[in-house]
Amino acid sequence: MSLSDRRSVLGGLGLLGLGGFALGACGFTPAYGPEGQASRLQNAILADAPGNRDQYLLIQQIEDRLGRGTDGPYALGYSYTVGSARMAVTADNTATRINLLGQVTFSLRDRSADAVLLRGTVDGFTSYSTTGSTTATAAAARDARTRLAVLLADKLVTQLIASSAALPQ
Repeated sequence: MSLSDRRSVLGGLGLLGLGGFALGACGFTPAYGPEGQASRLQNAILADAPGNRDQYLLIQQIEDRLGRGTDGPYALGYSYTVGSARMAVTADNTATRINLLGQVTFSLRDRSADAVLLRGTVDGFTSYSTTGSTTATAAAARDARTRLAVLLADKLVTQLIASSAALPQ
């Protein structure tokens, strides 16, 4: 990298810093910042107990993002469904790829009043190949289910953060 290229990069970084200042000046507050609305969700949500591996992975990811609110003011109820669709079907009717379609319908409740504060649905999909050995296909299916749970949990957390300003304090 030449000297002029380095100056351009450094100048660009300086502009980014000014851009960050401009965003701060217009009232932008990071979601998890000291005065961010999402900070009240940290360690404040107790999710319903999972009933299977898919639900466990979903709740594990939500707790990784928001913490586990055993004494927090909110409770999270959910319904998690996973379906599949055959893709890339060969001439002899063999599917070489499977799509997993997931959906989580959730409700955030006030634990003290048992009142629903927020409802929503998130969905997504992932896929895996079936062209390997039986063991490889089983491992790919298991990995795809894990990826799907993480994807859905991240979408759910994003919706909670986006709606956190409307929650009572």
